[in-house]
Amino acid sequence: MFPGGGQPDMQALLQQAQQMQQQLARTQEELAATTVQGTSGGGLVRATVSGSGELKALVIDPKAVDPEDTETLADLVLAAVRDANAAAQRLAAERLGPLAQGLGGGGIPGLSF
Repeated sequence: MFPGGGQPDMQALLQQAQQMQQQLARTQEELAATTVQGTSGGGLVRATVSGSGELKALVIDPKAVDPEDTETLADLVLAAVRDANAAAQRLAAERLGPLAQGLGGGGIPGLSF
């Protein structure tokens, strides 16, 4: 299992794990600071979320507002937020995926890619 059949160098393994943990923390901080947008209704509703999925802004074009049909507006808002969250998940998979590969390709428990 190990090169040369010997025991693993525990100090080297611990150091590698610590470096990967630091890199993961940096990447998560970068994701939280990065924003992505999602739209619906041909751009009538725009949602901005952080790379970690936090809703940061919501812009609704006045043309989307019909006092007699708030249900459609709600659907547009949901669609824009979902679109933005999907973009944030793709960004997270793109940025965190290589780190998961560094762990032997088994992924990181608790993270969905």
